[in-house]
Amino acid sequence: MTSMSVPRFHADPPTGSMWTALCILLVLVPGATVDNPGPTTPRNGGGAQCGEYTNQVTEDGMCRLVATLPQLDEQPCPDMFRCTDEVSYWMHENEERKQQVAALEETVSELQEELRNHRHRIKVLEHQNEEKHQLNGTVEQRFHDLETHYAEVTTLLHLQGALILDLQNQLHNLTVLLEQVKRSPGCMINIVRPNPLMNAQEALHPEVQHVRSCPIDCASIYYNGVRRSGLYTVVPAHGGLPVEVYCDMDKDGGGWTVIQRRVDGTVSFDRPWRDYREGFGDLNTEFWLGNDHIHDLSTQGDYSLRIDLEDWSNKHKHALYQSFSVEDEEHQYRLHVSGFSGSVQDSFSWYHDKQGFSTPDSGNICAEISHGGWWYNQCFYANLNGVYYRGGRYSPKARGPLGPDGIVWYSWRDSDYYSLRQVTMMIRPRYFRPRLSP
Repeated sequence: MTSMSVPRFHADPPTGSMWTALCILLVLVPGATVDNPGPTTPRNGGGAQCGEYTNQVTEDGMCRLVATLPQLDEQPCPDMFRCTDEVSYWMHENEERKQQVAALEETVSELQEELRNHRHRIKVLEHQNEEKHQLNGTVEQRFHDLETHYAEVTTLLHLQGALILDLQNQLHNLTVLLEQVKRSPGCMINIVRPNPLMNAQEALHPEVQHVRSCPIDCASIYYNGVRRSGLYTVVPAHGGLPVEVYCDMDKDGGGWTVIQRRVDGTVSFDRPWRDYREGFGDLNTEFWLGNDHIHDLSTQGDYSLRIDLEDWSNKHKHALYQSFSVEDEEHQYRLHVSGFSGSVQDSFSWYHDKQGFSTPDSGNICAEISHGGWWYNQCFYANLNGVYYRGGRYSPKARGPLGPDGIVWYSWRDSDYYSLRQVTMMIRPRYFRPRLSP
């Protein structure tokens, strides 16, 4: 077999006229050897005479062709020009491959550009996502702030509603007090308007100042020239609230503030602590003025107590105590009574003085047995708030099988089982002096 070297050709395929001028230098070498073959693409010829071809692209863009031709019998060298068709075919094939490579390079370039655009879009999306996260964080913070603000506003609204309700109640109470005071002769009340500098708590409780012309008890009304018994409003001197009372202007010179009365049994005195504290009943018939009011009235000066008693035979007697007062609720409305005189034997001060007040719901067994509130002391010698028994005498097997529970003044008949028909308790200043009517 004989090898030959073919000069390098440009990549462009030669035309027919170019073939006539083509100079090919055939070099016969022993064996098939190629200088610097590099990357080659072998191509088999179409016939046995044309052998094999290889090609190589050089750095300057030229094409190096190497043809290996078979040696024919009895001929030193084959006719190379018979293989020109094969060379032309190979060059055409090489051109198509060059075009395919160029198309692939263009495709790669387009793909790279698309990749760059894709990466750019990814960065844009990442940036937008970061902005969205930041916006979401801001929105969540604002939502949290709004929730906190809403909770604060709701609390303020509830507080404002409570304050408004309290103010309405205060206004209602002041209106009622003013109406009561208007019915009291010669009495005026100055209401101090809330100062803008006052705090909220102070503004809810404006001061009520009492001028000197306000009566502090029925004796004050008597000294103002009113001598008719009836209902009046008084204002205790030590900051007590105005209270409507019944004034007895007839008994023993008048000026008495009535704190208790029993006449016909129409009002039950089997009441809880709260009722005895605030008062109950009808001032024109049967009532208990209220321990708070009795405390306010009896501690604003030196007061005396008068108790009028009547039995079912229309007999009248009384007990007079020069000193009488009742402590406040914190001290269980403890009784202070002394200085007895009168037309009946004392069954009250010697046994009940210094005793605290008890009611059926306060846990005191005497109050439970007696069905009423009183200053009990194991249990009583006088109980003017017991059960009203018509006719006087009653049996221990009646309503109170465990002991006496009537309206009792023991020394009246030396018995716990006789219930009086009418009793009245009233107070006035110890140094009260009646005056002649004008």
